[in-house]
Amino acid sequence: MPPKSTSGGANMPSEEDEPLQAVILADTYNERLKPLTVNQPRCLLPICNTTLLDWTLESLSLAGVQDVFVVCTAHAELIKETLSASKWSHPASGLKITPIVTDPSCFAPGEALRDVYTHGIITSDFVLVFGDLVSNVRLDEVVRAHKARRRMDKDIIMTMVVKEAGAEHRARPLGDTGVFVLDADTEECLHYEAVAGVPMKKTVRIPREMLSKRRNVDVRNDLIDCGIDICSVEVPSLFQDNFDYLDIRRDFVHGILTSDLLAKTIHCHVVKDGYAARVRDSKSYDMISKDILSRWTYPLVPDENNPSGMIYEHRRGNVYVPPGGTSLKLSRSCKIGRNTLLGEKTLVEENAQVSGSVLGPGCIIGAGSVVRDSYLWAGTMVEEDCVIEQSIIGRSVTILKGSKIDRGCIVGDGVKLGPQAQLPEFSRVAQEEPDEGGERLMGVLGPESNGIMWPSVEAVLARGSHSDDEDDDEEAGDELETPQNLRLLRIGDETRLDDIQRYEPDSSSSEEDTSDESEDSGLEDASAHSSSTSIPATGFASKVSLLADAEFKREATASLERAWSEGHAVDNAAVELKTLRMASNVPLGRVREAVIAFLMDKIEGAEGELRDKVRKVIGRWGGLITAIGGVDAVETIAVLQRLCAGETRYQGLFGLLLAAFYQDDIVEEEDVRAWHGKAESKGVDAVPETVAVNMEKSWAIGSRMIEQFDAQDTESE
Repeated sequence: MPPKSTSGGANMPSEEDEPLQAVILADTYNERLKPLTVNQPRCLLPICNTTLLDWTLESLSLAGVQDVFVVCTAHAELIKETLSASKWSHPASGLKITPIVTDPSCFAPGEALRDVYTHGIITSDFVLVFGDLVSNVRLDEVVRAHKARRRMDKDIIMTMVVKEAGAEHRARPLGDTGVFVLDADTEECLHYEAVAGVPMKKTVRIPREMLSKRRNVDVRNDLIDCGIDICSVEVPSLFQDNFDYLDIRRDFVHGILTSDLLAKTIHCHVVKDGYAARVRDSKSYDMISKDILSRWTYPLVPDENNPSGMIYEHRRGNVYVPPGGTSLKLSRSCKIGRNTLLGEKTLVEENAQVSGSVLGPGCIIGAGSVVRDSYLWAGTMVEEDCVIEQSIIGRSVTILKGSKIDRGCIVGDGVKLGPQAQLPEFSRVAQEEPDEGGERLMGVLGPESNGIMWPSVEAVLARGSHSDDEDDDEEAGDELETPQNLRLLRIGDETRLDDIQRYEPDSSSSEEDTSDESEDSGLEDASAHSSSTSIPATGFASKVSLLADAEFKREATASLERAWSEGHAVDNAAVELKTLRMASNVPLGRVREAVIAFLMDKIEGAEGELRDKVRKVIGRWGGLITAIGGVDAVETIAVLQRLCAGETRYQGLFGLLLAAFYQDDIVEEEDVRAWHGKAESKGVDAVPETVAVNMEKSWAIGSRMIEQFDAQDTESE
């Protein structure tokens, strides 16, 4: 035992003076992005031509982190080489980075954190993230809040960072969400359940004693788990003491919250502003790429604070090119659409079209080819008359003449396809053969292809349906990683909550859902896929819900009237509405609906005056729609459409308001397209008939707006 200090602690650094530490788990311990991760870890995959690890380190640097420990499992040497060659290896970077290599057999985050404990590197509260994070959240503020709680209660061991969003927000994947039960007064997390898309979770089971001991409890399924945790120094030791803790959320958090012996607590920090998301799968890769291009991640954007050090010029329509475009070769007849990034030394030939896509350095797009909503990594060559739709194409891929790659495809590094390859949707192709076996389908891949077609999710499901019960039991481990659920997490998948039932397995309801009800509270019928908590109508709960909703409408209208007449700032009006929402316990969608309805009521005048009136009202108050939190632009358009369709006098406002929302950045082009693509937006099954007719009229107005977007996309840069 070392001798005790005789200085009385006078020279010990204060808590504020200690350098802020962070642990990055470079491995993700799943195979969702294979075959792209066969020869490299996910953290080194490029997103907008910059590695994910660079984005993560830049996020931590902006947050004031000083010491970073990168925990490497697979491809550890490649990660170490990349870090040594990056800007982060220089003292001027402000980060001290130490790679920690774990045993190659490490198979879960819990295993990695046990390794962190054995190294003895953690000396204070630290930030825990994965190496696939893109964030501009002020983590220093979250850390200060966490430490303030710890000073009051040393049993608080973790703060999870979450962000408000709508139930169908693009950053909340249907196949990988969670339900958080929070103490509304303290934001202490009382209960957590992971939610897979398939099988669809229809119940939330909450112990009765939890509700009886708390005055105000929120059941939240409108939160995005940002994948950022502020941890106390004892967290690694808790993993060391409990070898059952493998997954951070489903095992550790759930274990802590249900343990009577540990007596530890976990809090949530609900972020109102900022951006934070993880590239968990190919669908989130697509979503985060689009968010970066649309500048939702500002100041982390390609033309400013680019983590890789590459420099881009930002042009109209969110088109990014190397400075001056001098290293590009763009034909005069080619067409570069909105939300596109072109890497250096890119060549786009005659009549080729590129839109909503990222091209890596040295890519070549042949004459007459079309690349839409896709990601082509460095050195990829596409010959003439090819079509690539909403897919990810690895490094140095060659796509020969006349080939077509349908949506949802992933093509591994170095693959050659064609000529005349015809990849069906959601195909996976690589040079390497998968463990489960692949096929060289030359009729699909092309006569000169060197690729192997990996089994599709549908093929795996078909194969699994013929396996015996013993095999099913062996493979039934992680419900989030089942083939049924992984279908929801693929780039190009457009499944909505309304049609998720088509992914349900053909089996009867499990006995678990219909039995053992005596141990749990009456929240069992709460929908796990709704941003509001549906409590069974057992008298009191039902009446309270109805009364709260009616009371909220009255109070919200009165609050908005005060803000309007007294000229309050938008932020102040938003704070009052947020407070009112928490007091009334209504979902966020009700607040959004109240704001939009109020603004519509304020737009009056002759037909020739409406455009100017809309511009003034939205210019002054439109920001309130996003300031209330939980930004969900698709839901905003849907609310506007429903309100306009409900009353004929509002129908003429839809086009004017939608255009104003777009001009004021309340909604983006992709939001309009996403709303327009939903069946319910066309008035399908809407009642009464007049509402259906009006909704179809609004949908037609949206069609004309999309035609204008398409016309703009045809302009050559």
